[in-house]
Amino acid sequence: MAEGAKSMDAIMALCKRRGFIYQASEIYGGINGFWDYGPLGAQLKKNLREAWWQDMIMNPCWGRKGPNGQRVRCVPVETRIVQHPKVWEASGHVGGFNDPMVDCKETKQRYRYDHVSVYVPSSGDAGDKPFFAFMKDSPSETKQLKKAEKAFGQVRTVPLTSMPVTDFAKVLAPDAEKVGSLTEPRQFNLMFKTYIGATASEDDKAYLRPETAQGIFVQFKNVVDTTRVKIPFGIGNTGTSFRNEVTPRNFTFRSREFDQAELEFFCHPSESVEWYKFWRDFRMEWWKSIGLAGENLILREHEKDELSHYSQGTSDVEYRFPFTAPGFGELEGIAHRGDYDLKQHQEHSKTKLQYFDATRGELAPNGQPKGEWYLPHCIEPAAGLDRGVLALICEGYTKDETRPSPEFLKLHPRLSPIKAAVFPLVAKDGMPEVAEKLHAELTEKFWRVGMIDFDEKQSIGKRYARMDEAGTPFCFTIDGQTLQDQTVTVRDRDTGKQDRIGIDKAGQFLVDRLGV
Repeated sequence: MAEGAKSMDAIMALCKRRGFIYQASEIYGGINGFWDYGPLGAQLKKNLREAWWQDMIMNPCWGRKGPNGQRVRCVPVETRIVQHPKVWEASGHVGGFNDPMVDCKETKQRYRYDHVSVYVPSSGDAGDKPFFAFMKDSPSETKQLKKAEKAFGQVRTVPLTSMPVTDFAKVLAPDAEKVGSLTEPRQFNLMFKTYIGATASEDDKAYLRPETAQGIFVQFKNVVDTTRVKIPFGIGNTGTSFRNEVTPRNFTFRSREFDQAELEFFCHPSESVEWYKFWRDFRMEWWKSIGLAGENLILREHEKDELSHYSQGTSDVEYRFPFTAPGFGELEGIAHRGDYDLKQHQEHSKTKLQYFDATRGELAPNGQPKGEWYLPHCIEPAAGLDRGVLALICEGYTKDETRPSPEFLKLHPRLSPIKAAVFPLVAKDGMPEVAEKLHAELTEKFWRVGMIDFDEKQSIGKRYARMDEAGTPFCFTIDGQTLQDQTVTVRDRDTGKQDRIGIDKAGQFLVDRLGV
């Protein structure tokens, strides 16, 4: 199948059929913006999280040296979903984490004001004809374009934000039939509110975190005081965050509950640009290493007008999803945040968060540095685990009509939820007993990295097809020849090729190919 032509409907159907992803609360009709992971999806997501943890925390950057010529050092924390409300005041989320929205009075749909565009005539006046509004990368984009070209001939696109509100009366909303249904823009805070205490009032209001990063910043002083870390070093955190998205869409890509894997890397201001470049390049390399190498993955440096006021640079690792093609969607952001966050928390908490570096500063008479106090700068590689899982599934989804099982998931073996399957060719003649013994041996050896499946039902072809759709890289089949010479058939998922190896070599075969 050609790149960019993959069917999102087919991918979603496979995810449901094979137990990767389910609609949350499905038996009650579901709840928009929330998704559950089935047995295979839960293991795939765990494998992705573990790969991030190993390569970012336990053995950062695979043991390579950073710009300072030393091995990269990182430590983990685990911070709570509910933080003190003042954390979010200091971070700017309470006052600034708002998106202006417009509502459609006809369809009851709500749209982000800055995400709505409008088709207008390339030249001249529209007369009594409406302007045609649409949401980019949605069905309304093509539908409204056809209407606009029929009405005006040549058209151009302008953002709705550039139009006077008085002109909204002439706008046909993306999914509406009647003109003039859009309301004036209004502000909506994207944080979920909650209350602390059994008899809580508005004075006990709190929020579900919209990101995991702030928990790291508020524990920066404790980490420095209670460990032997020295700058430059990173603090990593994974966990669930919440954003009350107005229009969650595109499967799990834009959800209201999602998991993140974030690192805050603290360094001296004079070295921060070099560290930013280091992390930007490594994170792109990392995504390639787990199966996203190719033209569907790009690294995009933000233009100056895209940067936050405190940022000296931001890059996004972007993936071409079927629903964004031919464009790309963000998978991870790598941001140079300067000292903004520590400065904000230092000011609001009245707690000194400066770092004392004994290796810097003016030289004393004895020739030793006097030391230097400073607020470290921070480089933040922030990845979305749910988007990562979705990208891996979309990239791995392969259709080959020449195969007996035309659909399969070409997942990297490190990420595959099922590492191997063991089948008796038939459920008789002692084959199940031999297969069960091999299954037990492989499970004992590989349970830490993934599942080993056992299946003796239906034809061998259907069992292979199930494992192909699950992304299982290898299948071992016990047959009549096994009982004679102690060899098994091993089948490769990607090629369909079958070879025979000694049954006692099956474990080492997986070790060599899984890299464990």
